[in-house]
Amino acid sequence: MLISLSLERLIQALNRFPGIGRKTAQRLAWFLVSQDKSFALELAETIRNTVESFTSCSLCNMLSESDPCPICTDRERLDALLCVVENTADIQIIENMNDFKGRYFVLGHLLSPIDGYGPEQIRSAGLLESIERVHPVEVILALKPSPEGEATIHYLSEILQDKGVRVTRLSTGIPFGGDLEYSSMLTLSNAWKRRYPA
Repeated sequence: MLISLSLERLIQALNRFPGIGRKTAQRLAWFLVSQDKSFALELAETIRNTVESFTSCSLCNMLSESDPCPICTDRERLDALLCVVENTADIQIIENMNDFKGRYFVLGHLLSPIDGYGPEQIRSAGLLESIERVHPVEVILALKPSPEGEATIHYLSEILQDKGVRVTRLSTGIPFGGDLEYSSMLTLSNAWKRRYPA
């Protein structure tokens, strides 16, 4: 079947979504162009408006519709606990446990020199500033157990060792190479409760 250049661009754009392979992207693209045009145009407008309404919190780097974000401005959150995550989606997962009442810092990426993510790209300087600002007692490294996650945990543990904070990481139970997002609440909750020094 002949695929036009514009349809191919749409397929390639959809293929960039996590978990969406070429075949699924192709099915989605055909679905979009076969619907009433108002559906696709409304979807495009919704995406545009939503994306434009979000920005990174200047304090914790979480994506939010306000700066500072609602968590950074919440006076009931505990400054004694600072949870470090890879991305904003991980915060929502941890919040769903209803166990954590501390603050967050979002790295944005994990260390991966092959992909061009070094200490500057994971905002390690911003993390140190956050620690200076809130003075946590414990920094929890809630990062996925993957080669990149392990490298990031090792690096952050090194730069935090003389900062007077207890550095912990989640317990095993989350499979190596797995994402927080695909872990069950029970697995994540148990890993959270059994966190140990990094």
